[in-house]
Amino acid sequence: MFDLGLDNKVVLITGGSDGLGRATAERFALEGAKVVICARRSEHLFQVANEIRQQSIEYLDAKSKTDVVGYPADVTKPEDCTNLISSILSKFGGIDFLINNAGISAAMGLEKLNETEWLYDFQLKVMSAVRLSKLVVPSMRLRGGGCIINASIGGGKAPTAKSLPTSVMRSAGLNLTKSLANEFASEQIRVNAICIGLIKSMQWERRAGNKKPQELYDDMAERIPLGRVGEAEEYADLVAFLCSKRARYITGTAINLDGGLCPVI
Repeated sequence: MFDLGLDNKVVLITGGSDGLGRATAERFALEGAKVVICARRSEHLFQVANEIRQQSIEYLDAKSKTDVVGYPADVTKPEDCTNLISSILSKFGGIDFLINNAGISAAMGLEKLNETEWLYDFQLKVMSAVRLSKLVVPSMRLRGGGCIINASIGGGKAPTAKSLPTSVMRSAGLNLTKSLANEFASEQIRVNAICIGLIKSMQWERRAGNKKPQELYDDMAERIPLGRVGEAEEYADLVAFLCSKRARYITGTAINLDGGLCPVI
């Protein structure tokens, strides 16, 4: 039996109400974990948390102790991060896993970007991970270890033209990943990154225009060595594995989840 050992573990997933974050929340809930998702839109967040909770109860059994909670938070704001972690510790008593998943795709050339856009992306993709990591480490230390996963992209390793500011921020996130992995390895707190490629999401479908989603994905697949766009569930499966006891010897790495698209390892 391939037991991931996630039952009753407490996981926080930022940007957890849609797309990759929601798929990850669903995966952990089906493993019997205590799942906390955060996002800015409170009504939508609460609805999604309830839907995932009901799905997991039906999948496991009516007596399952699984729980899924939504906490509204804007992770670009220090006070929201502090209040979020305090609420989780008050409800569950600790945190085992942090998934820094919040982020939007921002890609343009240097001359089109202003300083406000640079600073917002920095707050969203770098400082949110810094703040939340700092806040969860004491709890993980008390629990004898934990795992932090930072969402990134292949452009953080090999940026293309007009991929600013995202490629810069994701590169910083990879540096943060390795730095924290080295700092906290002796305390069994593992830190890894996932460099996401082209994966199906509403974000892409909103850009499809007059095309049907599948037509868009078929066009995108022509760039990918494996010949297809990834599924959100494939990201969720990798996150769950990296947090599991099966991956307890993996830390300080950045795994490409992109069908072979990124030109560097």
